[in-house]
Amino acid sequence: MTSSKRVRAAVVAVAAAATLPALPASGAQAHHPSAGASCAPDASLIGFSDALDKTTFADTPVSGLSALALTRSSRGLALVDNIGTTPARVYDVDLNTDKRGVSAKVRGMTVLTRPDGTPYNGGDFDGEGLVAERGGKTILASSEREPSIRRFRLSDGREIASLPVPARFQVTPAGESAVNQTFESLTATSDGRTLYAGMEGPLSGDGRDAQARGLQRIIEYGSWNGGKSYTPVAQLAYRTDPSLGLVELVALGDGQLLAMERGFTAGVGNTVRVYLVNATGAPDVTGVASLSTVTDSRTWVGKELLVDIADCPPSGAVAKQPQPNPLLDNIEAMALGEALPGGRRLLWLLSDDNGGATQITRVYALSVKLRPQPELKSRAILSATAYQPGPISGTQLAPTPVNGITPPFPGQPIPGFSAVIPASAGDTSGRRLLAMPDNGFGAKNNSADFLLRAYYVKPRYDRHEVDVEGFISFRDPNHKVPFPIANETTRERLLTGADFDIESLARDYRGDLWIGDEFGPYLVRTDKTGKVLQAPIPLPDGAKSPQSPDLAPGETPTVPASRGFEAMAVSRDGKWLYPILEGAKTDDADQRRRIVYEFDVRANRYTGRTWWFRVADPSLVVGDAGVLDGRRLVLIERDNEMGPRSVVKRLLVTDLDEVGADGYLGRRTAVDLMRVADPHGVSTPARPNEYGVGKLFSFPLQSVESVLPLGGDRVLVANDNNFPGNDGRIPGRADDTELIVLDVPGLR
Repeated sequence: MTSSKRVRAAVVAVAAAATLPALPASGAQAHHPSAGASCAPDASLIGFSDALDKTTFADTPVSGLSALALTRSSRGLALVDNIGTTPARVYDVDLNTDKRGVSAKVRGMTVLTRPDGTPYNGGDFDGEGLVAERGGKTILASSEREPSIRRFRLSDGREIASLPVPARFQVTPAGESAVNQTFESLTATSDGRTLYAGMEGPLSGDGRDAQARGLQRIIEYGSWNGGKSYTPVAQLAYRTDPSLGLVELVALGDGQLLAMERGFTAGVGNTVRVYLVNATGAPDVTGVASLSTVTDSRTWVGKELLVDIADCPPSGAVAKQPQPNPLLDNIEAMALGEALPGGRRLLWLLSDDNGGATQITRVYALSVKLRPQPELKSRAILSATAYQPGPISGTQLAPTPVNGITPPFPGQPIPGFSAVIPASAGDTSGRRLLAMPDNGFGAKNNSADFLLRAYYVKPRYDRHEVDVEGFISFRDPNHKVPFPIANETTRERLLTGADFDIESLARDYRGDLWIGDEFGPYLVRTDKTGKVLQAPIPLPDGAKSPQSPDLAPGETPTVPASRGFEAMAVSRDGKWLYPILEGAKTDDADQRRRIVYEFDVRANRYTGRTWWFRVADPSLVVGDAGVLDGRRLVLIERDNEMGPRSVVKRLLVTDLDEVGADGYLGRRTAVDLMRVADPHGVSTPARPNEYGVGKLFSFPLQSVESVLPLGGDRVLVANDNNFPGNDGRIPGRADDTELIVLDVPGLR
């Protein structure tokens, strides 16, 4: 009997007995915090166990566990990476959660061998990714060394096939991969038709960007025979967080995956984050020589943070080296488990101790909410040149063509919508709307001939059109506005874009309208016909913008220009307003902070109560807000880019009744407006050179400024087209006004 056969025989004998649990290290035990110990809005820690740490099985160290694949709800396989000269192997492990906590034990082991039966070991096999194939008789395992993807029989561990790997993915000098930075992750869809192999680090030809984000590739393999064979069919572009690597993927189906990123900083510890990834409509980048040349944000698969493990409660965990949270360690493996109550799933994580004394083999159990991707349900378009009755406008603009349109304009344009509310109180159908443009052409000194109005519109989604059915004119016939206006001496005193920059709109319980203005910033109250009922109400803290008529000579404004009340929500009963500053105050030490105010409509005053909301980056703005239910709000967070340069256009959910320990409101991304599924072709056929339509629909318009919750999980979004200056949809053509309706699962 050869030595390799003796090793295999011993392993099979031990695996057959498989009745003894793995021996825990001294003092190791399972821990279980109270159910639902929150880590993030959609993730909670159930518990963890260190029972496998520094144990042995069949005379092999249970260490270096780098991948996990479930075979049953409470059973899985754990793949060992390149620990010394010990044989390459997978352990059969029990994983359980119950009232006693999280438990883990080894039941058996299979040594992985070459086709001739000789074992692989740490010198020639670096196991990092694992797929338990349908039928339960074979596994796919990726090795980082070459890299490679091999199929093994579980009955005897023998290699029976290998998958093709594109040449440029070979490790240097044969290819462009760095040592120990290749196929760290491997996952397959449940039907076996698609396999994904993810690179831990970038190819040399791709590199990292100026922010140290890895520009990485995921190879998509396709199968036409139920997973019996796989062929590379595409490459997806994936961008990591700064200095992190992609260490695990879990395929969810329909173009969605879970991705785990990990990093380590000496003296600080590990960073481990799990993302929900949306690859719907992502292009094949196989032919892209370097991902560093990619400028279109839609090229990258989308990702939204599901959980940062550092944000989980430590729950009694002890670290053997410095960590931001003692719960953290070198987590490399991830597997999605059974369904849990409340529409959640069990998510298993597993850390790799690298066979070292300062790292831990730790099993984690989390409860996660995996929301289906939002879908585009309807789209209606109002032409940029749908001029409305009224005087010629744009006479103070330079008479030069902009996106094919030359001022002045024959009447009153509708320069997009900065606010949209139901045409009548209580109507959540979205069939008829009251939609309000802003001050016209962007500045006081060029908008005196633009009349402030709100239009009654009816989207014709079946025809992708918008009917304009009339309007109300905002006016001040009773001289409630205390400062001079453009039409000061006229009888009607129609308000213009030189008087106010109207950006948000709400209807109170009496039917009166409230406007959020940016010049003051002010709250302006009108009746339902648009007549001003009282003097504009300034901010309670005395903050003013540079355009404020109340700004005293020499006074320093603390609200930047065009950063006033862009957003305003109203309670469902119409008794409370929640105006929100679009940007940070100039004297705010935290330039990511946006202030939410509370206004009591019945008392006609601010309550003095405020909240802090933090955007992801100081350059981002809050475009609008609406109440979902109670005091839960949906907000627009956006950048100031358009077309292919657009990156951040998204809807967030927050709750005014849930303030974090840091004093800020929580946030959950409800939908990335740059990545919306359009499975039914609502956005097609595309117009010539139209950007952002098709299976992957995007809303790449610069000023996404209107959000209106409709019934259930539906929400309407519209844009301000900054007429005629924006061309985010079709280059060189003035953007139209678009109204889209999305179905956002779990919005409420």
